[in-house]
Amino acid sequence: MGFHLKHRTTKDLDLFWHERQQLGSLPQETQARLTAEGLEVTAVQTSPTFHRLRVKDGPEVCIVDLVAEPVSAVHRPQTVEIQGVSITVDSPQEILVNKLCTLLSRSEVRDLVDVRALLESGADLKGALADAPRKDAGFSPLVLAWVLRDLRPRPLAEAAGLSEAEAEDLDRFREKLISVLLEAGAPE
Repeated sequence: MGFHLKHRTTKDLDLFWHERQQLGSLPQETQARLTAEGLEVTAVQTSPTFHRLRVKDGPEVCIVDLVAEPVSAVHRPQTVEIQGVSITVDSPQEILVNKLCTLLSRSEVRDLVDVRALLESGADLKGALADAPRKDAGFSPLVLAWVLRDLRPRPLAEAAGLSEAEAEDLDRFREKLISVLLEAGAPE
């Protein structure tokens, strides 16, 4: 998201390896490379498919998530150049598909903020709803609507750094999204 929209600040970096069942030695290799650059690295959460690192450079801290994603990308990634280095970044449409699936599992305000920003920037919700089951077999618009029904942005606003007005606006977006999801999931 930080490469495409820059709509919110973040102190995390998500690195995905598509078509990989497990991370294998990638967490150890990543930690060794970061440490070799003089950074302080602490493993915060580990599993065969997910590894969270806390990376510290003096007073600056960044969370780095390493993720083995067993399915392939639905949309072709983009190559961007940053300070003379080419890296591969998921397209905004791919990120929207992932964010919709993520809302099913963790339903955090920041994910709802991201979905809204992606849709406002022109991402295709209808296409993403059709693509999401390729990433998560349990995904459906109706299930997502049911999950979003219980997400309340207003009480979480302060923790997410939102003002009361932003929380109200996000809650209106959530209600509108639920309506769209219910319509998309209705039998024809």
